[in-house]
Amino acid sequence: MPIGLLGRKVGMTQIYDESGRVIPVTVIVAGPCHVLQLRTLERDGYEAVQLGYLDKPRRLAARSERGHVAKLDSKRSKKRAQAGVEAVAKADCEPKRFVREFRGPIDGVNVGDEISIGSFSEVKSVDVAGTSKGRGTAGVMKRHNFHGQRATHGVKKCHRHAGGTGCSAYPSRLFKGRRMAGHYGAARITTRNLKLVRVDEDNNLMLIKGAIPGPNGGLVIVRETNKV
Repeated sequence: MPIGLLGRKVGMTQIYDESGRVIPVTVIVAGPCHVLQLRTLERDGYEAVQLGYLDKPRRLAARSERGHVAKLDSKRSKKRAQAGVEAVAKADCEPKRFVREFRGPIDGVNVGDEISIGSFSEVKSVDVAGTSKGRGTAGVMKRHNFHGQRATHGVKKCHRHAGGTGCSAYPSRLFKGRRMAGHYGAARITTRNLKLVRVDEDNNLMLIKGAIPGPNGGLVIVRETNKV
């Protein structure tokens, strides 16, 4: 079972299957991803694999980010070495822009390994998580699909307003959860059980049937679906 992959959404296109039917697909460039850290039950209380994607220039990376992937000499590290404390394994790679954890068994995985798109060659369906497009402050028609008010019979210059929100002298307030205008989008969305149509190992591309959250160029998380 593959651990998962980090990637970037390229855009949407369409391909033809063997019978000539058109399939709308989203193209994702995924991996290769470096294993930066392993979470263990003894040390962290859970098992997970931490992956990193896209190199970050060292001039833009903080010292903590550089020390996360490679050994840096410091007074603290020298004192720990003299005290006999074993140093944590490092991936010995460039700092990464996009770092995420995948919970699950860590058998057969070592820090510094490179996870490629070939691990998804036998996968049929995947879950894709990304950040949806931000719409800023939106009204109730755009945000909650309200149908709006009538266009005739005394409705004047408030056709897209929410209308009455209820509540009179008692309880003299609005209950939490009332759907109103406000911030819309820019939230983490997971689209589940999407069919993986094709995997191009030479170009690190995967073609997924249907749409996924986020704009073109947005960073996404791909894992094998757990739906039956």
